[in-house]
Amino acid sequence: MWIALSVVAPFGMLAVSGFMLFDLRQDAWERAEQTSKNLLQVLERDIARNVEMYDLSLQSAVENSRAPGVAEVDAKLRQLILFDRAATARDMGVMLVIDERGDIVADLDAMPPRGGNYADREYFQVHKSRAGLSLYVGRPIVSRLTGERMLPFSRRISKSDGTFGGVVLGSVKLSYFTNLFRQLDLGRDGAINLYLDDGTRLMRHPFNEADIGVNIAVSPTFRGFLREHSGSFIQTSVRDGVERHYTFTRIGSLPLILNVALATNEIEAEWRAKAIVIGSMVLVLCGLTVVLSLLFGRELRRREAMEAELERLSQTDALTGLPNRRAFDTAGSRAWEQGRRDYAPLSLLIIDADHFKRFNDRYGHQVGDEVLKGLARCLSASVHRPNDLVCRVGGEEFAILMPDTDQAGALRIAEKAHAEIATLSIGSTGIGAGAITVSIGLAVVIPSEADSTSMMALYRFADAALYEAKTGGRNQTRCARSQGIAAVSQKPQLLIVGSA
Repeated sequence: MWIALSVVAPFGMLAVSGFMLFDLRQDAWERAEQTSKNLLQVLERDIARNVEMYDLSLQSAVENSRAPGVAEVDAKLRQLILFDRAATARDMGVMLVIDERGDIVADLDAMPPRGGNYADREYFQVHKSRAGLSLYVGRPIVSRLTGERMLPFSRRISKSDGTFGGVVLGSVKLSYFTNLFRQLDLGRDGAINLYLDDGTRLMRHPFNEADIGVNIAVSPTFRGFLREHSGSFIQTSVRDGVERHYTFTRIGSLPLILNVALATNEIEAEWRAKAIVIGSMVLVLCGLTVVLSLLFGRELRRREAMEAELERLSQTDALTGLPNRRAFDTAGSRAWEQGRRDYAPLSLLIIDADHFKRFNDRYGHQVGDEVLKGLARCLSASVHRPNDLVCRVGGEEFAILMPDTDQAGALRIAEKAHAEIATLSIGSTGIGAGAITVSIGLAVVIPSEADSTSMMALYRFADAALYEAKTGGRNQTRCARSQGIAAVSQKPQLLIVGSA
């Protein structure tokens, strides 16, 4: 008791310390998640505000292009009309009006407009084929006018009859996102990503040219972004194999997904340092206590182990390795009580080697021992249920105890035992198969409350049946008739049920 308490007490201290460290870890995660949400909110608002400003410029150009006579006025005046409400910013790219053939008809930054045909661009083809489309955000492109990487925004121009009349194009330099994201320090393995909802990466911080335009729609990470409008989860990145905590959101009603990703090992870095110091100190102190207690208790455990081994040896036959008479008596009492509770039949086979003395006299006790070992193997091979017990109860006599087994089942086991023993041979002495036989006595009873010593009576029944098998010619099985424990005081009636 005292040893147990001296071991449990340190574990209690460890449990308390572990709870405190777990609470500190939860705080670290909560701070990281709140920081991610705050950063995400700031970035989302900035991007949404700028995109809204650019879109208002596009809508204004579309509306002004429908004004009567705009197409016939002087080019410089047409530029003023089309872009009268156009927004300007440092990271804004080009803003163009493109006709239905793909040619530039108005250019915010040049007069006369710069030349070029854009009929092959994705946004042009999309608007040409989809009349009801509003603002379209395309994949990153390299501008043919400036050579810079840009993110295109576009709106369709429809003629008075509803047919395709061209496109108003506005673009944002990707440097806008680079400048916006680089202000934030997310650690060595932290990252910020902006995606189209089709999985195309528009920008990543830290910036890597090879990441821009890559589609990750099939990755588990991106599928997590599509499940909800916003949220967070932990996932290992397919890009670099780093496990990160992703906090994400869609930007307004735009087809844009923004996420802030913090490496999980960096989230826990500060907590881990504290945990190592605190945990080490507690472990050392608790370890000393436990070691001293265990050293004291080691001798007790050795003594218990020796006692357990002695107990096992006391119930095991040294020659055959089978349970001995003591184990048989213990198991028999348990089986009897179980049978009495369940009102189930209990069967017993008593097996005795025929003419065993002849083997000892002719070949010596060493060969006799080999015969007994062989019989043990054959009898063990005759039963397969875990509750059936094969024992050596003394000399050349064995027993098979079979709970919940009726007479027919016990006879099958007896027949199998005869068949197994018929194959037994001792090659070193010339004893061939069939030379060794056994006689078997079988008894079956259904235990009841009538007599607490009925297991002994069952043994007597089986032993009497064995005697009949011996006097009847050996190498056979005889069965004792008995109907429940009430018959134990009567002389059992014996019946020859077969011979091997």
